[in-house]
Amino acid sequence: MNGHAPHFDVEDFADPAAALARAHEIYDLAVEHLRHGLQHYVDGADIGRHVRACYPLLRVRTDTVARADSRLSYGFVAGPGVFETTLTRPDLFADYYLEQFRLLVQNHGVALQVGSSTQPIPVHFALPEHDYLEGHLGPERRRLLRDHFDLPDLGAMDDGIANGTFEPGPGEPHPLALFTAPRVDYSLHRLRHYTGTRPAFFQNFVLFTNYQFYIDEFIRLGHELMADTASGHGYEAFVEPGNVVTRRSDLAPQAEDADGTPPPRLPQMPAYHLVRGDHAGITMVNIGVGPANAKTITDHIAVLRPHAWIMLGHCAGLRNSQHLGDYVLAHGYVREDHVLDEELPPWVPIPPLAEVQVALEAAVAEVTQLSGYELKRLMRTGTVASTDNRNWELLPSHGMSSSPERRFSQSRAVALDMESATIAANGFRFRVPYGTLLCVSDKPLHGEIKLPGMADKFYRERVDQHLRIGIRALEQLREQGVDRLHSRKLRSFAEVAFQ
Repeated sequence: MNGHAPHFDVEDFADPAAALARAHEIYDLAVEHLRHGLQHYVDGADIGRHVRACYPLLRVRTDTVARADSRLSYGFVAGPGVFETTLTRPDLFADYYLEQFRLLVQNHGVALQVGSSTQPIPVHFALPEHDYLEGHLGPERRRLLRDHFDLPDLGAMDDGIANGTFEPGPGEPHPLALFTAPRVDYSLHRLRHYTGTRPAFFQNFVLFTNYQFYIDEFIRLGHELMADTASGHGYEAFVEPGNVVTRRSDLAPQAEDADGTPPPRLPQMPAYHLVRGDHAGITMVNIGVGPANAKTITDHIAVLRPHAWIMLGHCAGLRNSQHLGDYVLAHGYVREDHVLDEELPPWVPIPPLAEVQVALEAAVAEVTQLSGYELKRLMRTGTVASTDNRNWELLPSHGMSSSPERRFSQSRAVALDMESATIAANGFRFRVPYGTLLCVSDKPLHGEIKLPGMADKFYRERVDQHLRIGIRALEQLREQGVDRLHSRKLRSFAEVAFQ
């Protein structure tokens, strides 16, 4: 067979839709070429030369700093020069790509240049979902796979652009997007592994939690909404791990609904999706406990370019005036989680985002029906500390020059958990608007440790309300329009154009 997929020279497009159609054509032919070659290889055929196909390329050239007036924080390049990115899965990212293309043409009045890149598509990333042809290979054919196909290259998928450490060499183009196509494909595969659902089901508004109690309530609410055809909520389906789809009762089933199978055991960080046709629904993920999980899942969800993510979880209250069940709205973070210290140094401030803060406070008021002093009695705004040591209370403190208790006091922290600072910091790092609303479940500094009986009563009384607050906050952000949500606080002074 022919070793290389059809090559497309770079061509100018004034129409964003036409540019996207060409990218789609290049990608589809490339993937078809790789799948065809791999099938022959699995069948034992001699496929001859190295089989290769490359990602589509998008390039923009500008020779002036002038651009159209844009109130958005994205959609334009930083200055004169050549800017490029590779593209993948135009079927999944069609709406996102079209919006980015449209803004570039609108803001700069230049043509979009689309053609084949020189970045090979790893053969693993060309396989259809749930297709594992490589699994049928014998040991010898598996060892020789690299001789005939391109395999994932970690050197092509690091986070240097997002971290602000990438510097193009002399004459090299500047990046257009935070993520290269191989980096996106890598995360799409990881998402299926960690969450048990297809990336296509993920929505643009995301809730994270560290307790299964919240997921149980989200599942109950999801099925309740699927039976509700009168309220006009706009959710069309509820999806659970294994890609199990429950369609709203007044909607006809779709072909994909039959593909789901409940898994024999839940994945590491199961995801659940309240799906809307415009992808503006709500995804909820149980990240489990700890900053490592929080970083892992946000590293991968970030490539989907969500409009906002919010942490809903439990925390230790650090003030004597707090009560079990009180809410904490984070406006600052003490980062003792350490998992992002290399990518985002601890001296980088993680600012509160006004739009998210206002939506969360308004949602608390709406759901609890409290206002003024009564609302302040229930909800406190303050600094949240996140630690990577679940048993920080057991560390020696007497006679020590520094201890967690002293540092938390000096920082004026009002609550402590293990995930919130990580999720906020990765939101800052990946330019995804973030927020945190926690619920006090124990007060270890004041003798109120979490015991089974107390915890069960607390969970029953607070989980439903807390979850409804989180959902309502995201719905308010959606209703006010995402144009207002993407803050300039998250953009650097030499920023990529893509959202």
